[in-house]
Amino acid sequence: MNHLQNDNTDENLFFEGPQSRFKEFIFLIKISYELIKGFRKFHFLDPCATVFGSARFKEDHPYYELSKKIGGELAHLGLTVMTGGGPGLMEAANRGAKEAKGKSVGCNIVLLMEQNKNKYLDLWVEINYFFVRKILLTKYSYVFIIMPGGYGTLDEFFEILTLIQVHKIKKMPVILMGKEYHKDLMQYIDYMEEKGTISKQDKALFLFTDDVQEAVNHISKNAVIKIKKKRKPLLPLRIFGERKSI
Repeated sequence: MNHLQNDNTDENLFFEGPQSRFKEFIFLIKISYELIKGFRKFHFLDPCATVFGSARFKEDHPYYELSKKIGGELAHLGLTVMTGGGPGLMEAANRGAKEAKGKSVGCNIVLLMEQNKNKYLDLWVEINYFFVRKILLTKYSYVFIIMPGGYGTLDEFFEILTLIQVHKIKKMPVILMGKEYHKDLMQYIDYMEEKGTISKQDKALFLFTDDVQEAVNHISKNAVIKIKKKRKPLLPLRIFGERKSI
């Protein structure tokens, strides 16, 4: 795939080192605007489950069907299915939620090669910065499903695990699906444990399975019950002109 190149994006300029005070202040304003836009758009969401996965798998691939199935099961558990909003396995999870009469939302990234949002979203926000997008995909979710994917999916997987490992977020169900696809990754994780760079407890921070029912049981035991006990719904305030999103 021949991606377009543009070295004048905000991120490229920012990561070249110190800029003028004015340019860095403007960049900060842009980041703040994107965060506020996401916070306001998703403020009244019910508890979410975020599904990460590749944009490149087509509808006829078994992983598309697996993602659609897990999206439907998440909806049956009463969770809003959140994805990166794009095609492939993201679309499949959103589609599964919609077909199960559940709620489906997306946090789409604006790219030069243009990743269009999929058609199965009830609510979405378009974001320019990957790090802002990752904040939003994490902030509203109590469950994280990692389907087969590339660099971006693995980045999201390991960031979630790191946040849980260092107690920056509470322990939540993280489920890695696609045993055949991820078998070499699991071997490397075993190797990290062997070398002492992660502990046995760190390796236990996620469930590795292809069994949808096992995943559902794990989520029900470790997330859904806790959400029902602790989560109080947020109510719109008329003074701010607020209303429920979906």
